Amino acid sequence: MYFKTVFYFIVLIFLISCGNSKLLPVSSFYEYDKQLPLQDSLKLLKDSAGYKLFYVTFNSIHNKKVTGLLTVPTENTKPVPVVILLHGKGDRKTVDYIEYGNKILFESGYAVLRIDVSNHGDRIENDYDFDFKGETRYWTRDIISQTVFDLRRAVDFISTRKELDPKKIGFLGISLGGITGTIFCSVEKRVQVPVIVLAGGQMNLMFGKQALSSDTKNYLSIIEPINFVEKIAPRPLLMINAENDDIIPPLMSKLLYKKANQPKQIIWYSSKHHDIPIDSVYSDGIDWFNTYLK
Repeated sequence: MYFKTVFYFIVLIFLISCGNSKLLPVSSFYEYDKQLPLQDSLKLLKDSAGYKLFYVTFNSIHNKKVTGLLTVPTENTKPVPVVILLHGKGDRKTVDYIEYGNKILFESGYAVLRIDVSNHGDRIENDYDFDFKGETRYWTRDIISQTVFDLRRAVDFISTRKELDPKKIGFLGISLGGITGTIFCSVEKRVQVPVIVLAGGQMNLMFGKQALSSDTKNYLSIIEPINFVEKIAPRPLLMINAENDDIIPPLMSKLLYKKANQPKQIIWYSSKHHDIPIDSVYSDGIDWFNTYLK
């Protein structure tokens, strides 16, 4: 245990001193042809007192169809601010903590667009293992990178809707949604206010003795949040994390926060990854959106 701790400390000092994000040509990877047709569709699922719920589809790059749900408050006559909501690994847009977030956000006056992560929910194409180090590592990387493109196309979709305000777009992503969302919000300047929950950076720390190898750094380059996070500024970034996180080590969250530029804030809860108080998380997020988005 002692030698393992010393190794990680040496890795940490080396990475901070090298500033490796500047050495990797990742800044233009997520560019795309914005003239590609969305071929979007909306189906009204529910017209209730105070809101309408739509099933949404639109095309992303690599000929992928994105599936989502759009909740629009109906009490406002003017275009409303919208929050893009993204779930974690193995979940879907209708998982309980996303349903809860959708409800509390639209009750606070926000439209909510929640999409399925690539190969999740209505988009499942296969049942490969999501594994950064196994035989499906490149497929796993593609899940994240594809979802970044999908989220950018989601912003394109928002820009076509007269009931949504394209100048007031927020984002809230949880776990894998937070890791993916950090990259997305960094490359997509049309997102004004990001809230990143249960995410971290310096993912190569998961690779042990291979943490500093060229193969590891090249593999992670396009999905490493630390390579992107500083570009979120000057937009205000809120991070929310668990002090006893057993999935994303708190050190990784601290490194990601350290790399981000001001304005920024981090909130810690005394919990593990899966028992973070989700009502408090959304309350924090809404306070952030109310301050910077409305």
